[in-house]
Amino acid sequence: MKILVGQIAHETNTFSNVKTDVESFKLWGWDVGEAVFEKNRHVRNFVGGMIERAEELGIEVIPTFSTFAYPAGVITAEAYEALKGELLSGISKSADYDAICLSLHGAGVTESTEDLEGDLLKEIRKMVGYKIPIVVTLDLHANVTQTMVDEADVLLGNNLYPHTDSYEIGIEAVNVAQSILQQNLKPTMYLSTLPMIIPTSTTNLAPASDVNERCWKWEEKENIIDCTFYHGFPYTNIAELGVTVLVTTNGDPDLAKQAAKDVSSYIWERKEDFYQKQPSPKEGIIQALQHKGFPVVINETSDNPGGGTPGDGTYLLRALLEEKVENAAFGFIYDPEVVEMAFKAGVGSSIEAELGGKTDNLHGEPITLRAYVKCLTDGYFTQSSPMGKGGKVNLGRTVRLQCDGVDIIVCSVKAQTLDEQIFLLHGIDVTEYKIIALKSSQHFRAGFEPITSKIITVDSPGLTTLDFTTFHYTNLKEDVYPLKLVSSMNKEVKN
Repeated sequence: MKILVGQIAHETNTFSNVKTDVESFKLWGWDVGEAVFEKNRHVRNFVGGMIERAEELGIEVIPTFSTFAYPAGVITAEAYEALKGELLSGISKSADYDAICLSLHGAGVTESTEDLEGDLLKEIRKMVGYKIPIVVTLDLHANVTQTMVDEADVLLGNNLYPHTDSYEIGIEAVNVAQSILQQNLKPTMYLSTLPMIIPTSTTNLAPASDVNERCWKWEEKENIIDCTFYHGFPYTNIAELGVTVLVTTNGDPDLAKQAAKDVSSYIWERKEDFYQKQPSPKEGIIQALQHKGFPVVINETSDNPGGGTPGDGTYLLRALLEEKVENAAFGFIYDPEVVEMAFKAGVGSSIEAELGGKTDNLHGEPITLRAYVKCLTDGYFTQSSPMGKGGKVNLGRTVRLQCDGVDIIVCSVKAQTLDEQIFLLHGIDVTEYKIIALKSSQHFRAGFEPITSKIITVDSPGLTTLDFTTFHYTNLKEDVYPLKLVSSMNKEVKN
């Protein structure tokens, strides 16, 4: 038995003014053939799980093409054609394979299509036909479409946010492919779409954790292969947007529909529980200082590069400086210009700079400051978070600045902070600080919850703010909650 493995992944924030081009993908990985193994083997991600499970089962793995780009604006037509061409070329060069396992995302938007994954799967089907099983892994934030369902044999997504289960879902993809080929599995999927969008909601806590429990209860039934609650990616101006429930059974479409409708109804009943107003940066800092324990992690959810923001927002950092907070570390802000200035000045020097606020006018104005250059690094480290553990990270040249009572890490590549490694790289022990400030919505929890005393999420203007009313949605096919109240239950939970 032979399977092809490949990956194309992007979470597109269409409200961003930074388009995603070929170089955006190549910055994080443009791997062909054996390079796919080198990048993903022994890494806790989707492709790592696929590779290692296939090898455990004695299945020959044929690597094709793997790429991903950090979330940002719409993918250019040129970039999409290039990455699609690489994957299709990798498939066409392979022979005598039995199945295809792909790691996609589910929220990719290009200049030519709102549904990257659906379009890509249709192109693959033109090449391989419908007898070859295609099993696809998706991110929990996929905006799942009926086209994806129609073109894949099985879609499997994260249950957890932070996505600490990607490796296990990759394993499951190979198991399912093997069952289709060798155990006569007849997968039948049913997709239920809800007219609602939800804020980034960790599955460590209710209500998302309660929805997962309901899904897992359905999975206890003999013929249900998978029942997944997809949160959707709300920061995208497309027609098919929102929460979905996808159920896969072994040849039982009625059971798939029954389970999907049950979970969808439960989500709708709990909808108000998803919308919780968070404090402003200043309010969050006050709460942190009143808390007796340490460290307190303050996460700036509105400027989460993992959701397509620029990573150079200044609202939280400015509040820390204005409140004259002592014993705080900010890790990190994206500003290659300031990094270059610090490298030229050298360790032990002081620089005067305009920090952050350079990508757009939404995430705050640049901060004028005088800072001491404490440390310079190459930006390389190995990820230790349970999410993607073992992955190699390169944030480009980085600098640790000190301004009053705040240590500020500045990087040359934007990314969200997943674990303490970026702090350790700069000689900072997070457990010794009162406040650790970072840019992330929920993924940081996997690395920081075990070592923090308290977590405070703060919100402000930004491309991943929890206030959806600040976005101008123009392409929606129909009204979605909470932008507009959807009154009829027949419209609330769609067939």
